[in-house]
Amino acid sequence: MDILIAVGVLGGLALIFGLVLAIASKVFYVETDPRLEPLQECLSGANCGGCGFSGCGAYAQAVLDGKAPVGLCIAGGEECAQKMAKIMGTKAEKVARQVAFVRCAGTTARDKGVYEGIHDCVAATKVAGRGPLICKFGCLGFGNCVAACKFDAIHLVDGIAKVDPDKCTGCMSCAAACPRNIIVPVHYGVNITVACSSNARGSVTLRGCDIGCIGCSKCEKTCPRGAIKVERNLAVIDYSLCDNCGQCVDVCPRKLISNSNLTKADDGVSRDL
Repeated sequence: MDILIAVGVLGGLALIFGLVLAIASKVFYVETDPRLEPLQECLSGANCGGCGFSGCGAYAQAVLDGKAPVGLCIAGGEECAQKMAKIMGTKAEKVARQVAFVRCAGTTARDKGVYEGIHDCVAATKVAGRGPLICKFGCLGFGNCVAACKFDAIHLVDGIAKVDPDKCTGCMSCAAACPRNIIVPVHYGVNITVACSSNARGSVTLRGCDIGCIGCSKCEKTCPRGAIKVERNLAVIDYSLCDNCGQCVDVCPRKLISNSNLTKADDGVSRDL
């Protein structure tokens, strides 16, 4: 008899709680925009944060709320932008494809000593005065960026991170993972690149790396369009002036400036990531 009473009490409580939950769901029901799910389906689903939001769902909601424009999904590209624009009844601005670029080519960078710590870039920066390398701007080569990439677009080659532009979606998750801040976005159509981020004096760079920029200004003096300047001991390219002639590549004594021979994808608007 006691068992039947206990079962009855539990059943009654379950019925009461069920009714309370049903009423609460009606009272506190929040109507969702029917466009939300289709917008999310347009996105890549990578939740990479390249759009500036915490994930695809957050970005889709921001678009619905009028807080963000369509076309910010770097991983989804132009196709994604057009689908979102169709759902929202707007016109998508054509966005130029951007890819990550590692500003370091120091495969011959010298170490201060033998590093036997954790194989992690952040951990390595905490020892031996900002890392085991003599160059305090160079790639540490422990692969934090590789682990962060969801598209298998960046790998360690001879101990230096290198991006495959054909796989890269421009989400810049690798840049966020790099404690040296040497990974930057560039237009996919950019050919001429300076694979160095060192602002050290030339004599200091020479001690730490056989490839790094020494600020000799030969590239600056050679460029017919004034598209490359030496700023704080480092050659910097103004891509609004550069016509990819490659003359700076030929005169660089360090063979640091390279021509990646990428194919220009489009003439869309480049976004700052």
